Amino acid sequence: MSSDEDTVLIEQTSSSSSMSSSTGDNHAGVGLSDPQFSHGRRKMLDLVNRLHSTGVQVDIDLPQIAVIGAQSAGKSSLIESISGITLPRASGTCTRCPTECRLSSSDGPWKCIVSIRLIVDINGQPLGQAINKQFGDTIYEKEVVEDRIRRAQRAILNPSKPIRSFLEENDEVEDTDTQVSFSSNCVTLQISGPDVADLSFCDLPGLIASQSGSRGGDSDIDLVQNLVTSYIKKPSCIILLTVACETDFENQGAHRLAKEHDPDGKRTIGVLTKPDRIPLGEEANWLKFIRNEREPLVNNWFCVKQPSSDDLKKGITWSRARDVENRFFFSTAPWSELEGIYQSYLRTSNLVKRLSTVLSDLIAKRLPQIQEELEKSIQIAYNSLSSLPKEPSSDPRSEISSLLHVFTADLAKHVEGVPDSAQSTFGEGQSAGLIQRIRPAQETFRRAIQATTPNFRPYEKKDGGTRTFQSPSFLKSEEEEAKRDCLKPTSVIYLDEVLQKATQARTRELPGHYPFAVQKAFIEEIVKKWRSPAMVMCKAVHAVVSERVKELVLKHFSEFGQGQLASRINFILHQHLKSCLEKAQESVNWLLRLEDAPFSLNTHYLADYREKFYAFYKGARTEAEGHALMSTIKSYQANPSAQTSMVYSKSYPNGTLQQTGVAKVLSALDEIGLHGLKPDDLAKLLPSDPMEHAISIMADVRAYFQVAYKRVADNIPLAIDYELVRGVERHVLQVLYSQLGINGVDGQRICSEMSYESPQLAAKRAELKKKLERLEKASGELLSLGA
Repeated sequence: MSSDEDTVLIEQTSSSSSMSSSTGDNHAGVGLSDPQFSHGRRKMLDLVNRLHSTGVQVDIDLPQIAVIGAQSAGKSSLIESISGITLPRASGTCTRCPTECRLSSSDGPWKCIVSIRLIVDINGQPLGQAINKQFGDTIYEKEVVEDRIRRAQRAILNPSKPIRSFLEENDEVEDTDTQVSFSSNCVTLQISGPDVADLSFCDLPGLIASQSGSRGGDSDIDLVQNLVTSYIKKPSCIILLTVACETDFENQGAHRLAKEHDPDGKRTIGVLTKPDRIPLGEEANWLKFIRNEREPLVNNWFCVKQPSSDDLKKGITWSRARDVENRFFFSTAPWSELEGIYQSYLRTSNLVKRLSTVLSDLIAKRLPQIQEELEKSIQIAYNSLSSLPKEPSSDPRSEISSLLHVFTADLAKHVEGVPDSAQSTFGEGQSAGLIQRIRPAQETFRRAIQATTPNFRPYEKKDGGTRTFQSPSFLKSEEEEAKRDCLKPTSVIYLDEVLQKATQARTRELPGHYPFAVQKAFIEEIVKKWRSPAMVMCKAVHAVVSERVKELVLKHFSEFGQGQLASRINFILHQHLKSCLEKAQESVNWLLRLEDAPFSLNTHYLADYREKFYAFYKGARTEAEGHALMSTIKSYQANPSAQTSMVYSKSYPNGTLQQTGVAKVLSALDEIGLHGLKPDDLAKLLPSDPMEHAISIMADVRAYFQVAYKRVADNIPLAIDYELVRGVERHVLQVLYSQLGINGVDGQRICSEMSYESPQLAAKRAELKKKLERLEKASGELLSLGA
């Protein structure tokens, strides 16, 4: 056919209402470049391209077109026909890593920026944060693009080598000599110019049908399939499915994969390639796709005709290739015989128009959702970053010093005592303040000491089973008698036993006199029992203080570095607490040694209790012996007003106040100068008792116990508090500084080592920062849409 005839055919095709192809190099007016599309939609496409530039597609599902197909399905030729550039073909590296094309129409000169996006490392493991690196300077001549892409692909397939080394002009290494056969890292092309359609898509490696098509065997087959799946599984991915007409449709796995992730065909656009290679007589089978009768898709099937291998070797131009495509569909049956409505599904120009329309509609629908997803993702990223431990300081020594001062101040506050309601820091079950948690141990100690009360009985052992014994009423009124466990019968000391010991202790004393050694022996026996509960309290308080110190260390230092500082401080304070415990135990032992010799300058208190216990024991014995006086005294103590009443009679018509019984005796004794007597004192008027001396010894020991146990019940907790509780806070800052060594010549190095955070935490922090940065950058791009 002559060139004139070619021109006639092109003009006829252009004038046809069912076709929308263009001729020559100028294919502006296709897709979003068509003026019929609103300026707003053009801006939205530019926005999505800018969003892709931020790398936010790692986090947000951005609208994108993914070109998939089997190897040799004609994908590369299709990409060339859409983009207007030439892709490397010699070794097939074009199909071994994704090639992302972001096309945009502009009034400026044609240009192409080639970049490399790294998403996996040399071992194929995810980087966590995509790395975008521009590969060489901006290109302004289309002829240079093919070589630049080839070099970029080789750089990706040789990840251990410096990327810039592949830009050298003397790069003559064969493309087949690569370290990996396939990669998830991609080449990115940003192409703009007056002859460029507004479109974005990604050409993915061709699916491998068998091991013979792969250097890496099954691993490469799985790698490519997983890579393709990672793109097309996203709801906002438009699947551009290329199917070569020279191969049986059933044998092309790309369709099965597309249908798996888009079963309803809502986001898949099918493209039949190589229609000139359909075996004779099988054309009708492929026409069913164009008519959407077979494997129907919402956006239909298209058919394109790309240059043959011979045409490519001869250097066919883009415009000439489009002319040949138009002539093929206009003059070749059965394509030329299709109804007008189906003619719009033939030719590259119609495909680009449909792709542009579908992409722009998806962008318009997705943008509001993307804005919401971005805001949510930004908040999540910010919260995740905020939840991480504080970032290491550039001046770790100052930061550690500040932490130590805050810690010691907090420790001092807890040692002084914090109200229980203010203890929310340590969570449920840990709310009690330090002093509150120590108090049960102190109370247990007090009860244990009080339980050593000498259990004297003012009657003989033979009467022990028939007598009842009541606690002294004056102890109850003073709330001195604590609830304690019942003592064993063997702990009871009867009156005759006391007298026996006293008699055995006599040496050269005159008759009726007994040595003080008897009282001392009873007292020493009691004091021996105090050491065990005192040491138990020491250890109990130490455990409480130790636990609270650990809680405070965790609170103040757990998020610093990798925990080395917290670990060292815990060890230092453990040793410090051990020293405090030893001092407390030493003080307790010293106090108990003081009690070895009975002593008290509190003579009034001692004498008062001695008198009370003497009267109590004597009265109890007398009552047991049947004396009515003690019963009368008890009755009076229970109801003193009963013996003081108004008596009315004929002799005393006006009534006079009459006293009877105990009240009358006490009043009479007061009249003769014996002032201040109490009902219990009347028991002393009873006749002498052969057990008098034993009762006196009982009263001496019991009275001294009241004085001594109160003293010990206060002094030992005070000593423990001073040496162990307040002791842990005393000089603790100096101890920490000294043991940590941060003020020495190596202080800066020590602080730096302790401030290092774990590589995992550092990587997570860096990842979150980069994620937050790209999310905020993407959000800024979205805001610019309305500007």
